[in-house]
Amino acid sequence: MTVRTRIAPSPTGDPHVGTAYIALFNLCFARQHGGQFILRIEDTDRVRSTPESEQMILDSLRWLGLDWDEGPDVGGPHGPYRQSERGDIYAEYARQLIEAGHAFKCYRTSEELDELREARKDAGMQLALKPADLALPAEEQARREREAWPHVVRMAVPAGGSCVIHDMLRGTIEVDWAQVDAQILLKSDGMPTYHLANVVDDHLMGITHVLRGEEWINSAPKHQLLYEYFGWEMPELCHMPLLRNPDKSKLSKRKNPTSINYYRRMGYLPQAVINYLGRMGWSMPDEREKFSLDEMMAHFDIQRVSLGGPVFDLEKLTWLNGLYIREELDDDAFLKALMEWAFNERYVKEILPQVRPRVETLSEVVPLAGHFFSGLPRITEENFDAVKLGHEDLLRLLQFLVWRFEVVPAWHKESLLVEVKGLAAHFDLKMKEFLAPVFIAITGSTASTSVMDAMAILGSDMTRARLRHAIEVLGGVSKKQAKRFEKEFRELE
Repeated sequence: MTVRTRIAPSPTGDPHVGTAYIALFNLCFARQHGGQFILRIEDTDRVRSTPESEQMILDSLRWLGLDWDEGPDVGGPHGPYRQSERGDIYAEYARQLIEAGHAFKCYRTSEELDELREARKDAGMQLALKPADLALPAEEQARREREAWPHVVRMAVPAGGSCVIHDMLRGTIEVDWAQVDAQILLKSDGMPTYHLANVVDDHLMGITHVLRGEEWINSAPKHQLLYEYFGWEMPELCHMPLLRNPDKSKLSKRKNPTSINYYRRMGYLPQAVINYLGRMGWSMPDEREKFSLDEMMAHFDIQRVSLGGPVFDLEKLTWLNGLYIREELDDDAFLKALMEWAFNERYVKEILPQVRPRVETLSEVVPLAGHFFSGLPRITEENFDAVKLGHEDLLRLLQFLVWRFEVVPAWHKESLLVEVKGLAAHFDLKMKEFLAPVFIAITGSTASTSVMDAMAILGSDMTRARLRHAIEVLGGVSKKQAKRFEKEFRELE
């Protein structure tokens, strides 16, 4: 048997370090067994998936040195490797499940589903909905089908008992079927959910081992049941521990930068980042801290993974990155790294139109454009003294902008301008007044290049990181403030 592993990210935002972490362990496991590593794009979310996000995933994983044997950009014998291009395949397998009595068409409306869940909650019952709970009277089912009501396809799941799952790291896992609902397999738009697409694709692509985050443990019974329904052999499962913040909470962008692009923009070396991710819950046989990707693949043993939540410590990563700069880069290599990082022709050409009309001597370029070549600005609360907004309004403005920028589908000046104008109107501020604190947060000064152009050039990850940094410099948002802000922000949408 040829070992085949995969990574299947969704192109719905900035590439996450958690994706790189899981990709790294899948790659090492495959290479350690002389196998193959596959990249598949799970882009069934038509609203949030974008080609730009997909390209960022490919670029960031390649920057880290995580190469795949098959994928949407390199092809392979099991394509297509984008789920959006495999719709007919999923529809056929959903039809087979319906005909075999393992799935059913559900015409329940969202209002009816809410009522069912509320009734179960009031009765102190499990909230998971079973086929019997969702069943409509035969006449009503026929009427809705005849009138072509929107519907989903759900899988049949047992009402009671438990499901036993074998995990490569955790051994036997038992999950009560009472906690598992009749999972949607095909959405009303005909696109599959992760659960159906994941099982079908893993089978058709010959995946033998699935290494994924522990958040998928509760979904494992559904996947195992689908394999049984289809009569297929299930891959070996391995649920990796989740990356954690220093306070042990799940790694999230609210507490730690999570975008791979952020670390690339900040000037971290790819070999240091991949080394650090390799230390997340795993260790070399000799316990050394510093090792290359090739060394990790050569010595990899999945049983050396620790189930304790690995802490993603930015200070430790920074220390390791400094070690690489001092020990691995001579002057020539250091110069090359600098040029690849920011002093390259492509990036500088983006900046020149912002700088050239504003200078009279070349010596003015660095002070004016320094924010394009730096990390987080060195600002203090006093930098915002001239901004004519109360402290809470200032925090609210910056926080709202972060939230709006988190859902911008395509990162370019025009789309950012739409969000800024909309928020300026909400705050009843002129554009200049609204952008005053944003200018400081992004450029670190009150006089520099256009802040709108700067945000477009710096990119989504660095822009949001600088806005969050400014919020923290201003004392951060308290829990009470966060509740008020979130309520008001939801009313905006």
